[in-house]
Amino acid sequence: MIGNKYLQGLFEYPDEDTSLNQLLELLKSKDKKFIDSLYTPVIIDVCNDKEIRYLTLASALIDYYLQIYGLKVPDWLRDEKLSFNKPYYHSRRISEFDKVKLQYSNPAPLRARNVYFDLEGIKRV
Repeated sequence: MIGNKYLQGLFEYPDEDTSLNQLLELLKSKDKKFIDSLYTPVIIDVCNDKEIRYLTLASALIDYYLQIYGLKVPDWLRDEKLSFNKPYYHSRRISEFDKVKLQYSNPAPLRARNVYFDLEGIKRV
């Protein structure tokens, strides 16, 4: 059980892409209730493997946006359990060249977790 009602709700979406899209909307709009909720720690040790996988993706994006906004990043978001052993590329259709390019062009919050997103794809209008 993730514990944070916002993240739990996003995790429970039937479609991961839609869930991450909703997460990006909350971050882009600087939703105060959502951002404030992040400062209550999530107990990673009680999460199952699927929840940890989702939290790894979410924590990379959250960390990235909090840094952009100049906000303190909660310690739990940087738990060492929230990273992948092998690189994870969110785009399903990506060439080997683009994978290497993403490894060098993605910001530290994403690289630290071995999570790679096309930054153009996560921009909000």
